[in-house]
Amino acid sequence: MSLDDAWAKVDAAARRLRPIHLRRLFEDDPGRVDWFAWSFEDLTLDGAKEKLDADALAALLELAGAADVAGRRDALFAGEPVNATERCAALHMALRGGAPAPAGDDVEGTRARVLDFAERVRSGAYAGAGGPFTDIVNIGIGGSDLGPAMATPALAPDHDGPRLHFVSNVDGAHVRDVTADLDPARTLVLVASKTFTTQETMTNAATAKAWLATALGERAGAQMAAVSSNVEGCREWGIDADRVFGFWDWVGGRYSIWSAIGLPLALAIGKAGFEDFLAGAAAMDEHFRDTPLDRNLPTLLALIGIWRRNAMGWPTLALIPYDQRLARFPAYVQQLEMESNGKRTALSGEPAGRATAPIVWGEPGTNAQHSFFQLLHQGTDVVPVDFIAAARPRGGDPHHHTLLLANCLAQSRALAFGRTEAEARDEMARQGLDAAEIDRLAPHRTFPGDRPSTTILHRALTPYALGRLIALYEHKVFVQAAIWGINAFDQWGVELGKDLAKQAVPVLQGEAEPDPASRGLAARIAALRG
Repeated sequence: MSLDDAWAKVDAAARRLRPIHLRRLFEDDPGRVDWFAWSFEDLTLDGAKEKLDADALAALLELAGAADVAGRRDALFAGEPVNATERCAALHMALRGGAPAPAGDDVEGTRARVLDFAERVRSGAYAGAGGPFTDIVNIGIGGSDLGPAMATPALAPDHDGPRLHFVSNVDGAHVRDVTADLDPARTLVLVASKTFTTQETMTNAATAKAWLATALGERAGAQMAAVSSNVEGCREWGIDADRVFGFWDWVGGRYSIWSAIGLPLALAIGKAGFEDFLAGAAAMDEHFRDTPLDRNLPTLLALIGIWRRNAMGWPTLALIPYDQRLARFPAYVQQLEMESNGKRTALSGEPAGRATAPIVWGEPGTNAQHSFFQLLHQGTDVVPVDFIAAARPRGGDPHHHTLLLANCLAQSRALAFGRTEAEARDEMARQGLDAAEIDRLAPHRTFPGDRPSTTILHRALTPYALGRLIALYEHKVFVQAAIWGINAFDQWGVELGKDLAKQAVPVLQGEAEPDPASRGLAARIAALRG
């Protein structure tokens, strides 16, 4: 089947299903709760509340076949240059044992160095001027920050190492606020920049180095380490080669948590915990590589997203973890999806034939229920939701967790089924409201429902489970890119802003004339600075 014919079948299924309410889909097929759920290990993907039926799902799987998702997947794992614009492989799976590493790249040796250093710091064998390190400040931006900044609090029950702090924003308030209450003599500063030239990171690093030097003098360099491939640049900064940990060009920033960029997480949870984290991701790699597409969790999650974005025309995705420790997970997936698949140009160089990445956003439940869920339930736009929940708490009160899960189940049910006007009227009558008040409030207390969601459920948020969850979304992004015919691994849009920012610095310093678009704001900034 041609790709155009496959898309036509998906579009036809959407036209058929669009007017059918989710209530009706459940009435016609109560068993959908069984067949529309897929599992791998203790991880379950429940799509029963999606506006899909068996025929529509079959059309989506035919689309995956027409787009040669399986072939693209095999090319990914074989180390072929799937990053076509930059002519390189994307083998982040090799960092966790999920794929072979390129010949000559010593992944295991580099990982051993990272984990050995982490254990030396954790044990106090490598210490600061004032004794064993109590605090670590990681300075990075983008993937060099978001990965460890998300994963470290997510695994708080496993965190038995030094306290971790993260600096990313070039706003000087960030680095100064983070370091304000720390003891420089017992603080280790990590600088994460592959080239050791990233403007925001190096500006923050210079401020942190000056903070250390004020207290420690020449000893400051000994309390810094780097994740960088620029060993000479680090040496010039006073960071010896034995505290510099690199990674390879086939590791994109948003896929780099598995590399030396994960050093902060290793410092927090230790070698064994970090290896479990890698093992969870490697298990998902194996599942994605070897499982037929109709039972393949990353593929099925991707196809649900294709259905939402392209067949139904819903442009956003709300990611709601019912887990406070996953508070930064929506931001992590936001970068993963929007930086990877936020592309308007196909691999051919022609405009993409379909809308690509959705706008991804979210916050943890139940907090989100008391802010933007009003729009999800009664707003004028349909916003699909991915719920994430663990069956068991880790170190929390079981009663609290029961209430948390009850809210997760209730929200997905409310979004799907809503509340009819008749149901709203009956509810108000039971509350004792008079007829006139019921008439007045009935339109306001009616919920349309028919709003889709998928629930991702696992046993507990362990290092293994977190690694597996991240890899699930990584491979989902890859499948969607294959179907859209785009490159998930370049990021030219990010580079544009960096280039223009460099041009703006001399303008703000009064050393160059502003461009026409910036002239007015540059003049106002100068006036406000006095």
